[in-house]
Amino acid sequence: MNTIKTLTIGAALACGTAMSAQADELHFIMCGGEIREADQSVVDAFVAKHDGVKVNIEAVPWGTCQDKSLTLAAAGDPPSIAYMGSRTLRQLANNNLIVEAQISDDTRGAYQPGILNTVTVEGVEWGYPRAFSTKAMFINCDLAEEAGVACEAPKTWDDMYAMAKAINDNTEAAGVGLAGNDVDNTMHQVLNYLYSNGGIVIDPATGENKLNSSATRETLAFYEKLVSVAQEGPTAWERSQLKDLYNDGKIGMYIDGPWGRGQHNEDINEITVPIPHGPQGDNGTILITDSIAVFKGSGHEELAHELAGMLTTGESQYALDTEWGLTPIFDYAKLGFDAPYYEGDAYWQVFVNGIGAGGPEPLVEDFKSLQSVFTNMIQGIILADDTVDNLVDIAAEELDDAL
Repeated sequence: MNTIKTLTIGAALACGTAMSAQADELHFIMCGGEIREADQSVVDAFVAKHDGVKVNIEAVPWGTCQDKSLTLAAAGDPPSIAYMGSRTLRQLANNNLIVEAQISDDTRGAYQPGILNTVTVEGVEWGYPRAFSTKAMFINCDLAEEAGVACEAPKTWDDMYAMAKAINDNTEAAGVGLAGNDVDNTMHQVLNYLYSNGGIVIDPATGENKLNSSATRETLAFYEKLVSVAQEGPTAWERSQLKDLYNDGKIGMYIDGPWGRGQHNEDINEITVPIPHGPQGDNGTILITDSIAVFKGSGHEELAHELAGMLTTGESQYALDTEWGLTPIFDYAKLGFDAPYYEGDAYWQVFVNGIGAGGPEPLVEDFKSLQSVFTNMIQGIILADDTVDNLVDIAAEELDDAL
């Protein structure tokens, strides 16, 4: 049995207890269209603790959920609390629709490196991180061996390109799967390489635009190089479709999250390896979180903070991470867990080891504008519409406007 530290949120917990006699109903919007067991069990414990308090959980599909939360809040009828992509926090904060998170000191010290940057805007934390993922590279060893190369983890971009070129030139498959469609995971794919080259997009402490850098130029130039050994027409493909190409043996490698192994054909002889690093960096990854936001003006802010704190304790997070198969959001050993699920497992270590060199999904007020900044830059280089230097200059200027 695990020995777990008891985590509370201090003053918010005391205030929530004092208010428990009031007849309150918290409106909890849950993005994703389902209510997970790990979440429901915490909500049930919260309701049992507060006589007369109810929690109305509304599960809303991702496609409409975040817009619904924003629309309700802007109309003066905010939810009490919402689980949503951390990408929305800057827009909500800038429009004075949410309140600052109240993350406990014990919880703060146990987060994996960089996690809190995914909810931080100019030094202020606006959400409670709840779900976390990182990325790694999957390689089809049968294709590598058919191409005459050892199926070993490529350490650098040059090593990766050499393996991809060998597969591309000596088998019926393309060397690598590249995302280039007009969706957010196209940006994510490139950020995996940027963060593995020591790059940064937005400084979370100052909000400063850092995109215009040599690290970005090197990253875009590498993506341009990969086009020559990738599947035909990368601008038509997104990450989930690359998985299908990989399962069909049509690409030798691609980047995906820890759920990838469970989605691949069982007969694929594969290895899972860190994302190769560029000349200025180390093996990194994009750090993506979903988080819990407490909305302003619901009248239930203190109770909502308490519920958010309960949902993000070590015990609750461990239940969610294991239920959903996520990269561990905490260093669970620091919280007293014995033999966490990822320790001693080579597969999980690939997704954990890159966290320290990783970077957050950038927080901007208009995420669609950010997506367009990256999509224009990436598609521009894939289609050879412009030079690396010009595309990065333009993207940096567009990012200034998005900020």
